[in-house]
This record gives sequence, C-alpha cells and structure tokens, in this order.
Amino acid sequence: MKYYATKINDKGNIAVDDTILVKDAVCTAGSRILEGFKPLFSAEAVTRLEDKGYVISGKTHVGEFGLDLCGEFSYYAEKQDAIKGAAAELVKNGEVKAALGVDMNGSPRRAAALSGIYFLKPTYGTVSRYGVVSCAASGEQLGVYAGSVEAVKEVMEVISGHDQKDGTSLKDVTLNYDCNANVNGKKVCLVKELLEKCDEKTKAAVLDYAEKLKANGVTVEEISVDFFDAANTAWQILYTAETCNNVSRYDGVKYGFRAKEYKNIDELYVNSRTEGFNFLTKAVILYGSDVLSKNRYDDCYGKALKVRRVIAEKLAELFDSYDAILTPACSKSEFKAYSIDDAFTKVFAEGVFTCAANLTGVPALVSGSVQLMGNHFSEATLLSLAGANERMGE
Repeated sequence: MKYYATKINDKGNIAVDDTILVKDAVCTAGSRILEGFKPLFSAEAVTRLEDKGYVISGKTHVGEFGLDLCGEFSYYAEKQDAIKGAAAELVKNGEVKAALGVDMNGSPRRAAALSGIYFLKPTYGTVSRYGVVSCAASGEQLGVYAGSVEAVKEVMEVISGHDQKDGTSLKDVTLNYDCNANVNGKKVCLVKELLEKCDEKTKAAVLDYAEKLKANGVTVEEISVDFFDAANTAWQILYTAETCNNVSRYDGVKYGFRAKEYKNIDELYVNSRTEGFNFLTKAVILYGSDVLSKNRYDDCYGKALKVRRVIAEKLAELFDSYDAILTPACSKSEFKAYSIDDAFTKVFAEGVFTCAANLTGVPALVSGSVQLMGNHFSEATLLSLAGANERMGE
C-alpha cells in the first residue's frame, strides 16, 4: 500500500492527511474534484509544527473528504483488500513520529483502532481548523495520531491554543495534556448498548482494557444509556447538511477538476461535479439537500440541533458521575473492501460509536484499539488513563 498522496520530505517526522493544507503541496482531500490544487498557505497546525523544528514528510491518502470509514474511497489511492488508514499505518510502522488528521465522522479514530495506535480528537475549538478542507465545521476537529501517549502530548502542546484566524478557536482556556497523572480512584463507565454492537474480538479488547484500568485503581462500571443512537442520527443529519453546503464551492471554475465536455455554464457545473465527486459524496450531498429543504428543515435539521443540545446535557450529567466513558471505536477489528454503493449505510452504522464526540465537541482518545471519551478539556484524564494502561503493556 502506498501511504502518501504527495511526498514532501524523505527526512520528515510528521505526516498530515490530505485534507490539511501544506503550502505548495498538492491537496486533493482524496477527491478528483480537487485534482492538482496547490494551496498558497499552510494550515495553522502545520505552521506551528514547522516553527518548532518539525518536518512534514508528506500528505497521506484519505477517503474523499474524509466521508468514508477510514480512507478506502480515495480517488488516488490503491484499492485495499483489508481497509487501513494511511496515516495510522505510517505511525504504526514507525515511519513518522506522529501524524495529523481531521476527525469529522470518526474516520481517524477507526483507523487508529484498526492499526492499534493512538488518535486524540481534542475538545472542539482547542486546535485551529484554519487550513483544513472543511466539510462539517460545527463538529470536525484536527487531531493527532501517535504511537504513544507521550508523543500525543508532545504534538498537542505545539498545535493547540487560540488562533485568531479561526472563528471557532477558543480563547482564554487552560489546556492540559499531562499523561502521567495519578488515575487511582478515577471512575469510568462502560456502555452496555455499544458493547453489544461489536464482534467478539472487539468486545474482548474493550473488556481487557477495562480490567487493566481496574488494576490501576480505576473503578469501571457497566451502565445502560439510550442516547448514542440518537446522537448518531443527529450528527448524520447535521454533517450531511453542512457538507452539502461546503462542497458547493467545487464547481470546476476556479481550481481543481473541470469536465472536458460542456456547452454552457450550467453544464460545466453539472458535468464537473458529476465526474469529480464519487458516489458517497453525491449521496451525502443529496441527503444534506433533502434535510435542508423547505419542507424538511424543521423536522430534520432543526430537530437535529435540538437533539444536539439534549445529548450535550445528558453527557454532562454522565460526566458528573464518571471521569470517562469506555466504548469500542468501531464494531470490528478488521474491515474488508466493499462496494461504494453500500458506503453511506456502513458509515452510518459505524457512526454510533464516534458521533457523540463530534456532535457535542467533547474529546475522544483511541488507545489499545478502544475509545475513551471525556468531558470538555479532560484530555489529561484520558491521556493519563491510557498512559497507565500503556505502562502495563496494553
């Protein structure tokens, strides 16, 4: 498998996925519609890393706009029998110290879980989204792949913090990425309903992770909650609506792919988008258009916004009693290649494990092929829990 969409420096130690801009390096977001596009500036996170002496190795393949499970439907990548994330595999193989990825619908977390490495999706607004090929601005967040909690901490301390160029960037917040805090006495809940949706190997990984937490003095309790399915549905509505709006800028006129055959401006738009987008992106656009339509807006999009508030309140109540939530990151320990015609439903089904974090902006950490979610700004707790297990040889 070729991991890089664009190689930049053979001596680089940080990879970035192809939805993150690097000045003068081709950025396609895995889509034919952005074929040959070269940005004039780098993402803020990239600039901060380079200012500290890190070197970008290249741009890794992603599925078109990060909409698929974990990178299987890039226009430019080789087809895979067993689906793996390019950035995650580079980190797993030790070819880079860490990698940056954009988490919009859980794709980097699934990739990290399948490769057995770490990925931290931090609290929304703590890492600048400036220079990201945006699809769903209200829930996407730039995060870090790495092979250890110390490496996650190191990179997060460089890239996080307020950026005036990003309107969603938080001001006046204290950020802590300590990964060695004492976890004895912490409380973690394990969600029964999500565990029941997994295959036996994934379930065993979650239960084993729970046992190691207990060995570190952490109380782990199984609980039953009823809102993860609702969170998934709400986020699918919101992200498709936002994506539909955001990808409308790709029309074959100013940059990227342009259809060769057209007779007028309308045909230029239609033919370029028809040929430039894959089936999954088109499905997302159609679904997003539907939920934003006049007759469906209140019942779909408006209601999803209300559900977002309710889910945020329910999670806040849960975090009053627990320091973290332990869940699977995906339903399987391995995904095989499948038809793109089935992608929309497959991504929806897997979203139940990841979408609550995107919907509400709370942090989520994949560690040991499982997922820990915490309250806003609780990254230090999540990293320390993972660090305690890492030191036991997770």
